[in-house]
Parts: sequence; C-alpha cells; structure tokens
Amino acid sequence: MKHPLLLLMLFMATSLCFSQEASTIKGVIVSTTTTQPLENVNIVNLNLVKGTSSDEKGFFEIPAKINDTLHFSYLGYKSIKVRVTNDWMKFGNVKIEMTELALALEEVVVRQLKLTGYLEVDVKQVPIKTNYRYSISGLSTTGYEAGNNSSRGLGKALGAIFNPADLLHSIFGKKPKELRKLRQMKKDDEIRNLLASRFDREMLMVLLEVDRVDLDEIVSQCNYSKDFIETANDLQILDAISECYEEYKVLNRNR
Repeated sequence: MKHPLLLLMLFMATSLCFSQEASTIKGVIVSTTTTQPLENVNIVNLNLVKGTSSDEKGFFEIPAKINDTLHFSYLGYKSIKVRVTNDWMKFGNVKIEMTELALALEEVVVRQLKLTGYLEVDVKQVPIKTNYRYSISGLSTTGYEAGNNSSRGLGKALGAIFNPADLLHSIFGKKPKELRKLRQMKKDDEIRNLLASRFDREMLMVLLEVDRVDLDEIVSQCNYSKDFIETANDLQILDAISECYEEYKVLNRNR
C-alpha cells in the first residue's frame, strides 16, 4: 500500500510543478468598435516581466502560466488586465477586445517669438535648456544630472546619492518583488523596446506598482531635472531609477 501512495504523491507533486511552469499562450486583439485587429498593442506579463507586441493581424504570443496577469495597452484605447486561465492554457487562442477612448484635445498656447531679422538678437529669444551631468568616481554610470553648471549643482548631485531617494529606498528597499521586477525589466529586450517608444509612464507604474506622482518624485529625488522628467521616454526613466538605486546601495555598503 505504501508504494501506490508514494507514487500518487509523486505524481501530484510532478503535476503541480508542470502547472507552474511557464508556456507560451496565444491570442488576437481586436477593437470593440470596429472588430478590426489592432497592431502594435503592448502586452506585458506582469508576473514574469516579459513583453511583446501584436502583429498586423492582432496576433500575439507571450510566455505565461496559469494565474499570471497580462497588461494590454494601446494609444487611444483603454488599458486592460487579463488573467491567464486554465481554459486559455488548454484551448489556445482567445480574442481580447479593447475599447476606444474618447479623447479630448487640450488647448495649446503657442508663444510667438517676435523676430527682428538680426541673428544675434533673435537667437537670444530661443530658450536653451542645459542640464549638466556629474560623473562620480568609482561608479560605472554616466553620473547625475544636476541642472546648471555650478558648484551648487555638484553639491546637489553628491547630496542626492549620499542621502538619496528616501522615497526610492522606502519603495524598493521594502519591496524586493518590485526590485526584482526593476532588474528584470532592464534585462528583457522586448520590455526595453516597448518602454523606449512610450512617454506616458503607464507601463512603468503598472510594473513597479507606484502612481505617477511617486514615480516623478523618485526621479526628482535622484536629482534629475524637471526638464529630464518631462521629456524622457519611459526607458530613460527606468534606467535613471535603476542607476540611482544601484549606486545608492554601493555607496551605503562602503560607508
């Protein structure tokens, strides 16, 4: 009797292990309004931190396991989260429908430059934003952006990394899962390509489980300028946060 029981337990344990292994799932994304397929929809597995995009027929494949959550985002459409079910894993392709958003354009005020025709005079009217970066000896990255080129700027950069990012540390230092996601995001080429084309921070907020205010505050406390925060793409923001936190750990180990 012992042997059949042992075999049964071994079979159940093996089945559980296989059920937890990631496999590839497939699907097609269409618009609820037009029923037409949507191309270049960003899809991210929030659990495995893997990303992909739909093709011209709306088709996609992505690694996943049961109970993983997939995040779908597309410009002009409402982002959605979909959980991977047993039926999806068993039967294959599913159709994902995304709903179009009603977008209202905000009023844009254009400041007209009054040109005189004299280059030396006119060029002074064009705003020039210069943000200097300071390289810190012993750190492998390009350094910290501190705004103006002045002694106070260097002091700000040093102050930021020796007492950085209290918010950054409170978020990632106490949430190892989010920190692992941060590292995985940097290694996954698909994720990096998706982030390089985005400026809305939505994918970063979903993956790191922070809101927009906290995300901007993290980058600000790492001493990146307002200009950088407003103009950087999502990949640059990811790299800025990651560099800041890794350097913080190095400096604090050596103190």
